[in-house]
Amino acid sequence: MSSEDRKETSVARQGSGITRREFMKYTAGTAACIYLGTLSFGCGSTSQINGYPIDSTVATTLEKTVVPVDRPSTEYTVMPNDVADYARYGYGVWSPQAGLGFEKLLDLMPSGYAATSQTVTGTALLLRFFTMTDIHLTDVQSPAQTLFFGLGQIEGQAATNAAYSPVVPYTTQVLDAAVQTVNALHRKQAVDFGIFLGDAVNNAQHNELRWFIDILDGMVINPNSNPQSAAITDFMRPFKAAGLDRGIPWYQVLGNHDHFWSGVNTPNDKIKQALTGGTVLNLGDVLTGAPLDSTGYYMGVVDGNSANGKVIQSGPETDYPTPPRVTANGNRKFGPRGDFVAAFFTTSSAPKGHGFYRSVSEPELAACYSFEPKGSALPLKVIVLDDTEAETIAGAQGASGYINQKRFDWLKGELQEGQLNGKLMIVAAHVPIGVDSTLWDPASTPTEAALIAELNKYSNLILWVAGHRHMNTVTAMPSPDPDHPELGFWEVETSSLRDFPQQFRLFDIVRNSDNTISIFAANVDPAVRAGTPAATSRSYAVAAYQIFNGAASLPYQPSGVYNVELVKQLSPEMQIIIQQHGAPVGK
Repeated sequence: MSSEDRKETSVARQGSGITRREFMKYTAGTAACIYLGTLSFGCGSTSQINGYPIDSTVATTLEKTVVPVDRPSTEYTVMPNDVADYARYGYGVWSPQAGLGFEKLLDLMPSGYAATSQTVTGTALLLRFFTMTDIHLTDVQSPAQTLFFGLGQIEGQAATNAAYSPVVPYTTQVLDAAVQTVNALHRKQAVDFGIFLGDAVNNAQHNELRWFIDILDGMVINPNSNPQSAAITDFMRPFKAAGLDRGIPWYQVLGNHDHFWSGVNTPNDKIKQALTGGTVLNLGDVLTGAPLDSTGYYMGVVDGNSANGKVIQSGPETDYPTPPRVTANGNRKFGPRGDFVAAFFTTSSAPKGHGFYRSVSEPELAACYSFEPKGSALPLKVIVLDDTEAETIAGAQGASGYINQKRFDWLKGELQEGQLNGKLMIVAAHVPIGVDSTLWDPASTPTEAALIAELNKYSNLILWVAGHRHMNTVTAMPSPDPDHPELGFWEVETSSLRDFPQQFRLFDIVRNSDNTISIFAANVDPAVRAGTPAATSRSYAVAAYQIFNGAASLPYQPSGVYNVELVKQLSPEMQIIIQQHGAPVGK
């Protein structure tokens, strides 16, 4: 077997839905314009039109931001599924605006700290990494998504963009654009690692997870999950993903959507059968408490042949004399926590398993691990904590934060090891802490307050990074002891790649001249070129922000951007250790 044949077999086995040879046959046999990620190929052409993104054009939000343009005043309100009317009524228009600099925050520093250190230029760069989260890769042709609840068609009930947004058909292309942007930034200044903070997929489906892994590995992606359709709309065309630069190790965190159906429930037999079956899911109003066995509304699918990605086959069951049908696909099968973890051992990129290392026979610890991104070159470790609900809890609502005693004991052991051995520490989890009293499951052991109290015992803990809430926020977790400010740490949330502002974060950790550290966190918009699916998605994300009144909940208007410099006091012992580490900033 040739190396190319082995590649074909690998792609087919992994469930991307199309082999390299089939892809070349497809592109040769169609007159349609084919988009390879954000690389545009002309109709019938075999030559590439300018590599993309061009390094010199890639920037962070320090240089430029994306700002929605207020739509003209009109009495007509466009509904989420009226995608064809967006442009007519001024939805989805945005403009580039000036960048936003770093806001310097000293909340964790001792009273009277003058901030005279060189925290803008710094004296030594310790670490550079990126976080990306809540990508929600979505199989929009799956019969068991919950698209209907996002359309606003139930009387007296508002639409929820968590169920449907016009961006969902474009999630694979947006991730590819974000990856290409990371690669360009890496070529400018090396990135030590990347970490994906959960909700890689939307519905815990096998094919959605394969898309995620294969995009990062640079494989051929077929977003069309209908095996009998040759849809050629821009969001359904096969494309060759760029793949994350092989010089950037990447790690994975577990999110609630990664192992719960629709991010909330452990699926019953009805849901599992609907996922791989040929009938659109019929479900009651679960948003108001109806059980999963209830019926009442067909959830719908996106029309893969509609240029506007319209949701069809949805609505009250009384509107359908016979149940709406789709083409069944076994690759849409549900994957619990253990299946999610195991999939990361099939990738060709580094590191093996992308952090996961424990046997899936230990389900409560399967998504907990730690790593030291620079080895002996920097005494720093990242502790990855699974703080999503346990699948075995009866009636578990997967969107809540939760850890049990086994995970808590593991976390304490990791923190104690890092403190004892003089290592700076970062905790990476999906669900943030200390930001919303309703977000944490009261059944958690420990409680959220007790968890934070435990974290405040470790002076070497500098940062908690999280996703989940789809917004860019920063929270100070101050020391409970004013005489020991070094016991405080920072929490930084990263917005979703799915919803406006569709950003990831770039972090630089710098040692300052007074041996404090500064954590610089900058938002990054994926670089997109006009006419590509990723560019269309940006416009639709702005439209969804306008339709769903995102301004009422999204902080840091109008761009959603929050670039910060977070200053952190170190213990005397850690100040001595860290003096020996770091490179001049910008090198």
